[in-house]
Amino acid sequence: MDADQAGSGFHDVSDAQSSGAFVQLTNVSRVYKTKSGSVSALNHVTFSIRKGERLALLGRSGSGKSTLLNLLAGLDRPTAGTITVDHQEIVGLSRDELAAYRLATVGIVFQSFNLMPTMTASQNVQLPYVFAGWSKKSRQPPAQAALAAVGLQDRTDHRPSQLSGGEQQRVAVARALVNNPSLILADEPTGNLDSKTAREVMDQMVQFSKEQQTAMVLVTHDEELASRVADRTLRLSDGRLIN
Repeated sequence: MDADQAGSGFHDVSDAQSSGAFVQLTNVSRVYKTKSGSVSALNHVTFSIRKGERLALLGRSGSGKSTLLNLLAGLDRPTAGTITVDHQEIVGLSRDELAAYRLATVGIVFQSFNLMPTMTASQNVQLPYVFAGWSKKSRQPPAQAALAAVGLQDRTDHRPSQLSGGEQQRVAVARALVNNPSLILADEPTGNLDSKTAREVMDQMVQFSKEQQTAMVLVTHDEELASRVADRTLRLSDGRLIN
């Protein structure tokens, strides 16, 4: 990623990659050690995602959805199994390599927004470029364009405390998408929003996914949202796929 890639709005994709497994999980398990014993969060999970496919992970709290998302993001490592994203096996990557993977490949949207409170909307969106070493002059235009793409062109200099919940989540979406990720990971992204704002936020993410042929994994407990947004739905229960 470099400054020459910056453009107006979200970047265009010239050629979609051939269909096939863009993401592949094979026999992925995650066991956590506790004082009282072992807790199995995921059990031999296997599935794949095509480039541009939108997948919903449905399940109750504690079913393993967020654990699975953290593994895909490289924020956690499986106890067993392999995870391949865009032909890259990520399980064995070093901490620095995982950080580079997230920067180049993944856009993450959290339920709790995770914005820096002392930064403006524009500065929050610029963070991926800051980590990539871009100059201030280079990173401002794509950040402004990303905020405009989510309807916040007039709120770029506002801090999170000056924004509504819906506006904060749009900033988070702009930050997740500004570096043109090939994989969007969304963990209950509309959980703190009213129904109208939730629909608007999801519509923006789906539009990006369709235009850029970006794969998306949506973690949710909302059946209606999953059926409206996703091409395919998987269900987790006690760390196992039950489809």
